[in-house]
Amino acid sequence: MYSEAKEEMTAGNWNKASKLLEKIEARFPYGRYAQQAQLDLGYAYYKDNEFASSITACDRFIKLHPGHPNVDYAYYLKGLVSFNDDLGALGVLAAQDLTERDPKAARDSFDAFKDLAQRFPDSKYAPDAVARMNYLVNVLAGSEVHIARYYLRRGAFVAAANRAQATLKNFPDAPVNEEALAILIEAYDKLGTTELRDDARRVLVRNFPNSRYLAGYSEAGKSWYKLW
Repeated sequence: MYSEAKEEMTAGNWNKASKLLEKIEARFPYGRYAQQAQLDLGYAYYKDNEFASSITACDRFIKLHPGHPNVDYAYYLKGLVSFNDDLGALGVLAAQDLTERDPKAARDSFDAFKDLAQRFPDSKYAPDAVARMNYLVNVLAGSEVHIARYYLRRGAFVAAANRAQATLKNFPDAPVNEEALAILIEAYDKLGTTELRDDARRVLVRNFPNSRYLAGYSEAGKSWYKLW
C-alpha cells in the first residue's frame, strides 16, 4: 500500500496518494511505514492545496514524534505551507488590497520557520527557512504600513499613527519604515501634536536624509503636505 502511495505521489496524483497514506496511518498506526506515511501525508496534502490538512498533519507528527530524525522537515513543511498560501505571504499583491487580507498565514509561516531555525540550527532546511523569514519580516511590515496608509487616507489619524508606531517598533530594520515615519508625521500634524510631529521628522531626516517624503515638509511654516 505504501509502495502504491509513492507511485501516486511520483505521478502527481496527490489526492489518490493522500487517500492511501490515510489508510496506512489508520490501519497500521504502529507499522514500519506509519511515521513516514504521516510525513508524506503532510506533503501530499500540501501539493493538493489542502493547506489546513497539511498543517494539521505536520502538527500531529511533531506532537507524536518530537525526537524523530526528520522532525525538522515537519517544521519546515509547516512553514512552507503557510508561506505559499494564496491568502498569506505570496498572494497576488496587485489583485488584492492588503487591508482585506489576513496576515495570519505570514505570521504562522514565520513562527514555524523560527521554530526550525532555533531548534535545529544545523538542519539542511535551516538556511532556506532563515531566508524566508527575512522575506516575511518585510511582508508583515509592508502589511502594517499599508493599513496605516489606509487609515490615513480615511482620516483615522490616531489609528494610522498607532499602526505606524507598531511597524517601527516591531520591524526596526524594514525598508518600509521610511514611509511609516512619513505617515507618523502626517498623522501627528493632522492631530495637532506638533512636538511629536517634529520629533518624528528628525528621526526621518537622520535615517533617510534623501527621503522623497521630506519634500512635502515646510520648515518655515512647520506644515506637512499630504503625499498620499
